Amino acid sequence: MMCSVIRQAAGLMPVEINCNQPSFQKAQSTTYGGTASHDNRLELEGNFSLLNSSACDFLEQYVDICQPSKLHLCDGSDAENSLMCEVMRQSGMIRPLTSGEYSNCWAVRTDPSDVARLESKTLICTPQEGQVVPQGARQPGAQNMLAKWMSEEDMDIQMKDRLPGCMKGRCMYIIPFSMGPVGSPLSKIGIQLTDSPYVVASMRVMTRIGSDILATLNNSEQPSAFVRCMHSVGRADQSDFAQRQKANMRLPTWPCDPDRVLIAHYPLRREIVSYGSGYGGNSLLGKKCFALRIASWIGRDEGWLAEHMLIMRVRNPEGEVRYFAAAFPSACGKTNLAMMEPALPGWDVQCIGDDIAWLKFDDEGRLRAINPENGFFGVAPGTSMKTNPNAMEMVHRNTIFTNVAYTERGDVYWEGMDPSYDLNETKVISWRGIPYWKPDMRTMDGEKITAAHPNSRFCTPLSECKVVDPLYNSAEGVPIDAIIFGGRRPDTVPLVYESFDWAHGVFLGSAMRSETTKAAADVTERMRHDPFAMRPFFGYNFGQYLEHWLSLEKPGRKMPGIFHVNWFLRGEQNEFLWPGFGENVRILEWMFKRLNGDDSVAQPSPIGILPTEDGIRFSDLSPAVDMKRLLTVDRELWADEERAVRLFLEGQLGTDCPDGIAAQLKGLRERLQ
Repeated sequence: MMCSVIRQAAGLMPVEINCNQPSFQKAQSTTYGGTASHDNRLELEGNFSLLNSSACDFLEQYVDICQPSKLHLCDGSDAENSLMCEVMRQSGMIRPLTSGEYSNCWAVRTDPSDVARLESKTLICTPQEGQVVPQGARQPGAQNMLAKWMSEEDMDIQMKDRLPGCMKGRCMYIIPFSMGPVGSPLSKIGIQLTDSPYVVASMRVMTRIGSDILATLNNSEQPSAFVRCMHSVGRADQSDFAQRQKANMRLPTWPCDPDRVLIAHYPLRREIVSYGSGYGGNSLLGKKCFALRIASWIGRDEGWLAEHMLIMRVRNPEGEVRYFAAAFPSACGKTNLAMMEPALPGWDVQCIGDDIAWLKFDDEGRLRAINPENGFFGVAPGTSMKTNPNAMEMVHRNTIFTNVAYTERGDVYWEGMDPSYDLNETKVISWRGIPYWKPDMRTMDGEKITAAHPNSRFCTPLSECKVVDPLYNSAEGVPIDAIIFGGRRPDTVPLVYESFDWAHGVFLGSAMRSETTKAAADVTERMRHDPFAMRPFFGYNFGQYLEHWLSLEKPGRKMPGIFHVNWFLRGEQNEFLWPGFGENVRILEWMFKRLNGDDSVAQPSPIGILPTEDGIRFSDLSPAVDMKRLLTVDRELWADEERAVRLFLEGQLGTDCPDGIAAQLKGLRERLQ
């Protein structure tokens, strides 16, 4: 009977509704923030006439399963956003920043068990395992480290144990959203169902949502071609919840079901189902789930790429403009690079995106890219006026902070911020709710207690960034001149080098390794392989992914240059050998020269094309840097590196390793010898 209500509201089923029928009666209804008694009706809010038949099918399926008391079709308006924030404020989930330095900014504390991506609970579901996990003969004892697989049937069983009744007494929000500029041929549409007002407010920042999305979908050639996104924070066992709350391990204002979290991707169905977590990439399904895992599958089918990359525009003093895409693992400086303030006069950097890029060759053979997102979900700790002044300026407006500290001044704090006030004389409430946090606090075991969680975030609209490129909303995207790979490496990998050609550049992406960060909650490795910075985000078989990259080189296409950088080299005292941040423009200056064909600043090496010692402008740096050391290729260390990469690729790919990648491995080994 609920289905009849939805279809009648959508204008697809003009029937008479009898709310007293047993199948339609409900014990409770809900307002946005909590439950309220009602007269046995399922409440509908919004213009449901915009929903087409396929959207109604999707909605009906999960209304019947999840049993919400109310449906709200989101329009993305300012009034709706204010209401979401007020609902969260009344429930204790969120608090406004009252300092005059902040405008329409809010701080959220999540449950301590729900603070990051959960790679071990994130699965790709297809009929055959080989569609997701390479099935060739692996090295003895090698375990799959990339995409995790479960059959569609087995995952359906798991979800049937979790989803029924999970939204009882809650509102189901229906979020139509566009990944990329609305109406762009490079963009895709999704519809997310959720019971979290935090998700509604955050998706409004990170994507483009509203009624125009549904109109665009309805007027398209394929009105059913949208990605279906279903999310619930879940309904935890109440006795377990009470026990954990007594032990200060649960936060009653943040609903979640941490012991039963599952994030399932069904690429053949174009569907995502997420249960049990309200945090970030686990719940904002347009982000990693859609924009990388599902989109990478769609991109493979349609001949384009969905990548974990920033997009930036760089202009030199002569007025020459180049666009770069760059892949770094999370918390390795993507946002800082995308918004860099160049240290060299006359240079200018503008940002299109700091996290995800969709890339496709146009009819003229140029690789073009859009940022499918519409906001920043940046790591807060370490962000400061020194590391990223543009980010520090923009987060003062229309920002949702998650798991940072809150001060009596009505503002926020995190490690590395370098505030203007004395922390020992200011009341700081930590992300765990410690009311008088101080910098010297430690646990009984001597572990430092941080004010903000290491993976705390700011969620800010792209339009608030003062260095955003005017073309960030361009329907045709921007032309990519070069791709940069990088990671956090204390040794071995030089400051910068260039690939010999496209195939070698693909190999460089496949061989990426980096020190781990706090962006994922269940990662224990110190140094891990992270090919293309996509290790947690592959949507299909890694061997097929590499083949897809290699296949993009075709006659008539202008292939972008490919470079690898490492800002994080350290000396004997663990000091950084390169100043980084705004000084990284000196590396971009060298890339400009190479893209313009200047061979005088380059020299060959076993691993790729290195700058000459005077190829990078560095003599005016203070303190001085040792460029020779920064560009050293230690053959012994690289022999170890080659072996580690070979064992990883052989162990993960086996006989699914593309011949082109095997040839690159062999070539590196021979050059090192």
